[in-house]
Amino acid sequence: MDSVFFSGLFFLALVKATPIAFGAMAGLMSERSGVINIAIEGMMLTGAMMAFLGSVIFNDLTGGTLPKIYSLLAGLIVAMISAALVALLHAVFSIHYKVDQIISGTVINLLSVGVTNFVANAYIDPRGLAGVGVFPVINIPILSEIPLIGRIFFSHQPLVYLMLIMVAVLQYALFKTPWGLRTRAVGEHPRAADTVGINVNRRRYINVTLGGALAGIGGAFLVLESVGRFQKLMTTGRGFIALAALIFGKWTSVGALGSALLFGFAEALGVRLQLGDVNELQALALLAGIGIIVLAGAWAVLKLIRRGADQRRNRTIGILASAGLASIAAALLFDWPSVEIPIQFLGLMPYIATVLVLAGFVGRAIPPAAIGKPYEKA
Repeated sequence: MDSVFFSGLFFLALVKATPIAFGAMAGLMSERSGVINIAIEGMMLTGAMMAFLGSVIFNDLTGGTLPKIYSLLAGLIVAMISAALVALLHAVFSIHYKVDQIISGTVINLLSVGVTNFVANAYIDPRGLAGVGVFPVINIPILSEIPLIGRIFFSHQPLVYLMLIMVAVLQYALFKTPWGLRTRAVGEHPRAADTVGINVNRRRYINVTLGGALAGIGGAFLVLESVGRFQKLMTTGRGFIALAALIFGKWTSVGALGSALLFGFAEALGVRLQLGDVNELQALALLAGIGIIVLAGAWAVLKLIRRGADQRRNRTIGILASAGLASIAAALLFDWPSVEIPIQFLGLMPYIATVLVLAGFVGRAIPPAAIGKPYEKA
């Protein structure tokens, strides 16, 4: 394993994390205002299908005379609008009709699966529709030429850059602007927000709908920057992984990005190991050691900030760090036997990471206080 392996791995991790991060930001917009959103999967799936149809139909209507970038942008806009409308449907059920928000989200997911499968079977597959293509890679001048990190961060397609920008913008807007203060107030104490003149339900409608547009971008990414065409059920649970990333990230966009990178890294590792050009056991041992050390460091910082020194916890952190170092040393110093790990197991890695996170492997997350509670004006 060399620098090329690691740079390629982290490059792919950022790519794989992009749709998850968009989905997590969609959930963040909704849940910070008090509406549970497990319909991210359905919104992303709708966005993926409509991105494909929008780009293909626009290209046909213009006779293919315009550069393909215009068709791709049209598909992206259609995906955002379509997913936003699906999110609006969820908002109507949850806010106006006060349907249980988990049930509403489940219904949206099932509806999206049914509609997209029907359209694929009745229209896309019989006509043999081919995609327009994918967005080109944009190499940022000078920065993309930096050794190692240049390829990882500065040589991507546009939606990856858009994701990184949106994470920073949303983090700032949520915690540094009046809009963010009002949004958090609506999610934490809607009655108090109402008494100072904030229209609670209107803000929830707006946030859920805008979050749907972000989920649509995440779905569009799978078509417009990945495979170039729509495939049935192509989101493969990424909406639910995005929800796990949101919880793991403590309902912040930066935290959600970090969590999305964790899941993206797990998926990228599975993909990279399937190529068969590295020893699977050695790579897993090395990367497990790195992961354990990162976890121990994060735990140490968290305990230091929140609870101060604690000798018992310090010993546990020390044991974790030692185990991580031992795993790294074993990976680098010993010759590992060649054992072929089944491809199916490698493909399960992001889902295993999701289960570990949701099981509370890294601690308990506290959601907004009023989440899931319909608001009635007194």
